[in-house]
Amino acid sequence: MDIAASLPFIASGFGVGFLVGMTGVGGGSLMTPVLILLFGVQTTTAVGTDLLYAAATKSAGTLTRGFSHAVDWKITARLACGSVPGTTLTSAVLYLLDVHGGASPRSLNVILGVMLLVSAAGMLLVRRLRWLTVRHHPSAFAARLLVPGTVLAGFVLGVLVTLTSVGAGALGMIVLVMLYTDTPIDRLVGSDIAHAVPLTLAGCGHWLLGSVNWTLVGLLLIGSVPGIVLGNHLSSRMPEHVGRSVVAAILTVVGTRMLGV
Repeated sequence: MDIAASLPFIASGFGVGFLVGMTGVGGGSLMTPVLILLFGVQTTTAVGTDLLYAAATKSAGTLTRGFSHAVDWKITARLACGSVPGTTLTSAVLYLLDVHGGASPRSLNVILGVMLLVSAAGMLLVRRLRWLTVRHHPSAFAARLLVPGTVLAGFVLGVLVTLTSVGAGALGMIVLVMLYTDTPIDRLVGSDIAHAVPLTLAGCGHWLLGSVNWTLVGLLLIGSVPGIVLGNHLSSRMPEHVGRSVVAAILTVVGTRMLGV
């Protein structure tokens, strides 16, 4: 790919990275539809490429939060106990159904569109859900279901993220704030980001399916790294709820568009 053809992908990586740096959310939810709607990349290839791209970017975020003790590793491990089997099983099903890099099934576009809309709602409602769940303390029965409930949630996330690359952030946080009412929300955010690393490694399954464009992964990273750095630098100037509202609005528009693809 020549330099002129590479620039739009680098610019897209920068734009998405900037939004992630500014708001801390939206990376996986935005990159896949950008590749599909702006560049005409087949859905399966867009999902696989985005998963590997996200695995690289979120590994750095996990290291940063891990060193600052902002991750509850027990929660991350419980989610991974469900998500790793979920991603493996879904990848195997895609292989058996011969859904490969050149495929763009209508059903995947519909699932992706729905996931984007749900993610948008999740970004706006997550703190409201935390308030409601803290106000209504869980029963002893609910407490006993905490571990299996987390593992089951991880499995569902593994399936959905392998199909669409969307949901690791917003949907994961919805689950965590409802289950872990006594854990500070900042630690839940760190745990959710840490879980995104093994979860996005579902991209390895897409690699075996031939659904990863490594050239695109490299170009997106070239743009996103400086975008994230700049966004982080400017993030203190924008209130968190404003950033989340902007990303949620974008996801709503893009999700609606995906349903029409």
